[in-house]
Amino acid sequence: MLQLRDAVEGDPDGGPAGGAALLVPAEADVPFSPPGDSLPPRRTLRPLSVRNPTRGGRLKEYFVFRPGTIEQAVNEIRVVVMPTEDGEVQSVWLLTEVDHWNNEKERLVLITDWSLLICKYDFISLQCQQVTRISLSAVDTISVGEFEFPPKSLNKREGTGIRIQWDKQSRASFINRWNPWSTNVPYATFTEHPMANADETIASLCQLENFKTQLIQAVKKAHKECPLPGRANGVLVLERPLLIETYVGLMSFINNEAKLGYSMTRGKIGF
Repeated sequence: MLQLRDAVEGDPDGGPAGGAALLVPAEADVPFSPPGDSLPPRRTLRPLSVRNPTRGGRLKEYFVFRPGTIEQAVNEIRVVVMPTEDGEVQSVWLLTEVDHWNNEKERLVLITDWSLLICKYDFISLQCQQVTRISLSAVDTISVGEFEFPPKSLNKREGTGIRIQWDKQSRASFINRWNPWSTNVPYATFTEHPMANADETIASLCQLENFKTQLIQAVKKAHKECPLPGRANGVLVLERPLLIETYVGLMSFINNEAKLGYSMTRGKIGF
């Protein structure tokens, strides 16, 4: 860069005199630098994924608790109710089913006049994928108690549950008992949804104690009004531990820790 400057009269070096102007190179512009150490190199800031560890924050991860979801699911499932076989719907429940290999599965459970409907519902795609129908007249034992595992089991759970047995069978066959994907098991075990008390609007659908009370009343009524021929009627209600015969339990550990049995947000992937 050149800078215009007036010449000095009588320049001893023989430069131009008078009012002539000189073009001289200007000093290079030096960027301002604060005192002290030099500035650190520029860094790129990336957005962080912030996870809310509170119970309210975790509630938002479950699709079933999004506004209007549970209402839409119940309306769709009512379509599968057969009036001639099931009667009228008495109550709807949001529970966790615990299978014979200790895997947790989110379920909608309907108690009707004569049936118990266990519904596998995808709250992400809003579709009913499977319905298991159990005649209340076939239910012979209802057990309530804490979960129990073999002494050497590596994967255990705490809490209480309710087990519904039918067809006078207390255990599955050997093949079905050791098949983790078998659905031919003569009982169903439920416990409370992990977010049972987090949302006041849905909390009443998740109370295991209320579910037990209404279930026992419905079963007794069905035994009285629609008894099965050739079978002693009546239901046995017991308070005893609920045995789950798993030992290593690696598959159920992964399933339950990752909540794969629930319709949840998992980053960009949902199950």
